[in-house]
Amino acid sequence: MSRTPSRRILIDRRPGFTLVEMIVTIGIIGLLLGLTFPALRTFQREAQNVQCLSNLKQLGGILQTYMNQTGGLPPMVDFIPAATNNGPVGGLPQALRGFIDKDDKCWCCPSDTDAQGSLSTGTSYFYMPGLLRYSPNVQIQVQQALIPYYLDPTATDEQIERRQTEMECRIVTAFYRQDGRRMPMLLDSVDRHPGTRIPRNALFFDGSVGMSTDTAEILEGAEDAQDDFEEDPDMTDSLDSLGLLEPNTMSTSS
Repeated sequence: MSRTPSRRILIDRRPGFTLVEMIVTIGIIGLLLGLTFPALRTFQREAQNVQCLSNLKQLGGILQTYMNQTGGLPPMVDFIPAATNNGPVGGLPQALRGFIDKDDKCWCCPSDTDAQGSLSTGTSYFYMPGLLRYSPNVQIQVQQALIPYYLDPTATDEQIERRQTEMECRIVTAFYRQDGRRMPMLLDSVDRHPGTRIPRNALFFDGSVGMSTDTAEILEGAEDAQDDFEEDPDMTDSLDSLGLLEPNTMSTSS
C-alpha cells in the first residue's frame, strides 16, 4: 500500500508595523507638519505683503491723477475717516470718490482683520498729510497767515476755514517736496507685516512703495517744513472744484 505524501500548508507571513515603528512614523509625520505649517504661514504673509504693496501702488496712481488736476497739491483731509453708525465719513476715500469707489478692496490691507477698528473706518491706511497738518510748525505758519482774516470784521468763519485749509495744503506739500522718497503719504495704520524692521508698508510722495520710515521721524521732520511757495490766486478755486477744501469731518461728526 502506497503512502500519500503529506501536504504542508505554507502560511505566507508578511511583516507588519511594530508598536515602536508606528510611534516613530507618527513622530516623523508630526515633525514634517511642524516644519510645513510655519512655511505655509510665511508664504501667506508674503503674499499678503505683496498685495498690500499693490494696493498702495494703485492708490498712488489715483492720487497722482488727482494731483495732476490740482497743480501738484494733494487732498487736505483728515488722516483717517471717522467711523459712524452710517459707515465711514470723510478722509481720503471721500476726497477721492470721483476717482475710485470708497468700497474698493484696495483701501484695505489683506492682513487687516480688525473689523471693529481700522476696517470700520473703511481703510487700513493712515493718510499722513492729514496728520502732518496739525504739527506745531505747520500750525504756527498757518496762524500767522490768518492774522489779517482774524482782524477783518467782514471775514466769515467759512472764509477763514477755507484759507486755513489752503495754507495747510501748501505748507504740507512743500514739506513733502523736500524729500518725497523718505516721507510716506499712506501707510499701514498698525504693524501688519512681521519679519521686517518696521512692519508697515507705505506709499511715498514720489509714487514708490516699500517699507515705511518711522512715524516719529516724519513728525520730527515736519518741524523743518518751510513755506517756500508763491501765492497762487487761482489755487483755492482749483482745490474747491475737486472737494479738497472740505470741512474737518473728524471734528464735526457726532
